[in-house]
This record gives sequence, structure tokens and C-alpha cells, in this order.
Amino acid sequence: MAHAPERSRPLSPHLQIYKPQITSILSILHRITGVINMGGLLILAAWLIAASISDNAYAQMQWLMGSLLGMAALVVWSWTVFYHLCNGIRHLFWDMGKGFEIAQVTRSGQIVLLVSGLLTVITWAIAAQG
Repeated sequence: MAHAPERSRPLSPHLQIYKPQITSILSILHRITGVINMGGLLILAAWLIAASISDNAYAQMQWLMGSLLGMAALVVWSWTVFYHLCNGIRHLFWDMGKGFEIAQVTRSGQIVLLVSGLLTVITWAIAAQG
């Protein structure tokens, strides 16, 4: 029995040919921010542990978090927390069966990005005053 010639099979969509959409980008971003949030919680735990160990350990942690790198990490972490929160609220609406039209999904994604950015700016503006 002769073998049939191999046919060219269609490729599944993958990153090289798939056009990113706001829904896919925000979905990936939601997962990434979840991971970053866990890293931020580890830093928070380290700060609390340092505070409980000694004044010197606490001072070192305060210095680290007050440095340019530490402040940048805190700003990024605060944005990831706000983004994850806002996107989680968006998902709650989806769980209720609301907002599934393409235009609504796109608009709610834009709102999530806007509100998370605004909350981050407002938080740090208030922190800078105090």
C-alpha cells in the first residue's frame, strides 16, 4: 500500500500571525499583574519582618524602599494592584452576563486602563503631600 502524499495542514493561530487585540493584551496583563502582586506581597512581608527584627533591619528596608529603585517598584506595584482590582471588577460584570458585546468589551478595557492609571496617580499625589 502506497503512502498518501502529505498535505499541507493549516497552522493554528500563534504569536507570529495572531493580531493582538485589547482583550488578549488585557488578559495577559491581568495574569502578569497577578504575578507582580505576589512579588509585591513578598516585599511587604520582608518589610514587616524587618520591622519586627530590629531597628537596623527596618532602617535598611526603609532605605531600600526609599531609593529610586524602591520607589519605582512601589509605583509599579501600586498600578498593578489597581489594574488587577479594576479588571477583577470588570470580570465580575462578565460573570453576571453583562458587557459581552465587542464594543463594550473594548470600552470596559479602556476604562480599566484609565481608572487604574488615575488611581495610581491620585494615590501617589496624596502620598507626596503627606
